[in-house]
Amino acid sequence: MDPPEHTPYRKAIDKGLNLAQIRKIEGEVRAVAIELIEGFADRGGCDFARDFAGVFPVKVFLALAGLPMDDAPMLNALAKEMTRPSGDTPEEQGRSLQAANKGFFDYVAPIIAARRGGTGTDLITMMVNTEIDGAPMPQDKMLGLVSLLLLGGLDTVVNLLSFMMIYLARHPETVAEMRSDPMKLQRGVEELFRRFAVVSDARYVVTDMEFHGAQLKAGDLILLPTALHGLDDTQHVDPMKVDLSRRNVAAHSTFAQGPHRCAGMHLARMEVLVTLQEWLARIPVFELAEGAAPIYHSGIVAAVENIPLVWKA
Repeated sequence: MDPPEHTPYRKAIDKGLNLAQIRKIEGEVRAVAIELIEGFADRGGCDFARDFAGVFPVKVFLALAGLPMDDAPMLNALAKEMTRPSGDTPEEQGRSLQAANKGFFDYVAPIIAARRGGTGTDLITMMVNTEIDGAPMPQDKMLGLVSLLLLGGLDTVVNLLSFMMIYLARHPETVAEMRSDPMKLQRGVEELFRRFAVVSDARYVVTDMEFHGAQLKAGDLILLPTALHGLDDTQHVDPMKVDLSRRNVAAHSTFAQGPHRCAGMHLARMEVLVTLQEWLARIPVFELAEGAAPIYHSGIVAAVENIPLVWKA
């Protein structure tokens, strides 16, 4: 969907995710981060992916959407199948993707029905009660939008935080630079999004076609590696390095571009900033545990797990 058809739907999503709205919840977001970090700070170690990254953004997002934290394991499983579908062949992965998509629709359908006509301030209620060109939003569009909202909120920042923390654990000089200058830390958030873009666009080919000499068949899954934009060495000197003083830091496509720019980017930036501020205030020096072997997963959203961090308690 593209403008002008896309425009009123984007406005519906932006109602609860615009910068002004996100600034209002900073206190609650910070409180979640503090509670989690203080829950393990005195232990001298944690599995960052399991104990923080996999919990913090999910807890924040489900609260914004007015959904119970008890639903997180099921929703996370569906999100994983949507972004990193299981299967050994394209056909098997396609079936996994379709099953996960149906799972999201089955989950959100009764929630939409219950919140239509409601006056709540959660993201879903605000979205489904938005009129499109003077008429109620069509049911199929509501299913798609709410499912997309959940997918974006549950699987992106989770993984960016994990990739970010592996780098910082291996580069204490960058951590020290952040600690020495709060403004550098704040400006460095965008540099981290440039360096650790985890999302690439993917599309299914709908009809047989030839594209620049390549034969594409209906049903083929095409991955557009937009995550590589920020790592282009013709635009960035030493692009694999996190440089907190990088001048052209905004030259990336981590949040996509144009009218399809990520609706959740303001929340994502806040979550990363709050994580860094509250983590470094309590755990200023940390590293990967000896023998640590993070497990990486490719897909529409790249992922990493098994991140044992240690520090002096």
